[in-house]
Amino acid sequence: MKFFKHLAFAGAMLAGTATTAQEQFITIGTGGQTGVYFVVGQSICRLVNRGTAEHNLKCTAPSTGGSIANINAIMAGDMDMGVAQSDWQYHAYNGTSEFEGNQFEGERAVFSVHGEPFTVIARADAGIATFADLKGKRVNIGNPGSGQYATMQVVMDALGWTMDDFALASELKPAEQAAALGDNKVDAIIYTVGHPNGSIQEAVSTVDAVMIPVTGPEIDALIAENPYYAAATIPGGMYEGSPEPTSTFGVKATFVTSADVDDEVVYQVVKAVFDNFDRFKRLHPAFENLTEEEMIADGLSAPLHDGAARYYREKGWIE
Repeated sequence: MKFFKHLAFAGAMLAGTATTAQEQFITIGTGGQTGVYFVVGQSICRLVNRGTAEHNLKCTAPSTGGSIANINAIMAGDMDMGVAQSDWQYHAYNGTSEFEGNQFEGERAVFSVHGEPFTVIARADAGIATFADLKGKRVNIGNPGSGQYATMQVVMDALGWTMDDFALASELKPAEQAAALGDNKVDAIIYTVGHPNGSIQEAVSTVDAVMIPVTGPEIDALIAENPYYAAATIPGGMYEGSPEPTSTFGVKATFVTSADVDDEVVYQVVKAVFDNFDRFKRLHPAFENLTEEEMIADGLSAPLHDGAARYYREKGWIE
């Protein structure tokens, strides 16, 4: 009897080893735990892991430093995929900006996700109705190295502005700027982010505040000249004090990988998302208005990964 027990145990061990050997672990880089990037990675992993029995992929999506950290980790082979702003996807593939001298020619696009509008929120008592009204005001332009700081620099360059045009140009992080607006330490804050956003909700709940449009010929030229920018609209009624839609511009959150990642792996990840598209869209309010057509075309400035292209061809979405 004892012999058969040992035999059964040995068989179970062998079976377990076989199962483990078949499983392949993939890692997706995200962002801070309070941001939408973290939700994107977690949501994709949730859908992938629902099908582990069929494709043997197991997915994890740890919190990371965001776009640039994710691209660098993918380039180094430490992560398989990640979320990144469309402008950083562009710069990495083309070896420009932060990636000058460190070009990532093996970067591949998979799909884009939600838009990240360049968002300006001002205290209602600050007398700010247009972006031009920020001149002479106390403005939080974001911490150096952040997407909002970099984009604000681009806008200021387009307008011919310098830091001297503000009464104060503070460099607070996103987590600090809502309180600064409420405490009357700044008149306006800048944020490049997906909506709805908790930090902005916090700001408008502590003080009367309004969304400021970012439009004009200089902004139109930025959109026309840079493939990673697009016109954007923040829906009306999303935040207290802004019942009407607000026009601005922005980037896209995109999902990227490397040419070194196996075609079948990328195919299965893409399939997990788009075969369960309605479920995916319910996982965060920022995904609510996503469409397949936009996700496979907008904001993608690196070549499509072959695994992703295979799925899109099967669906008849690309030729």
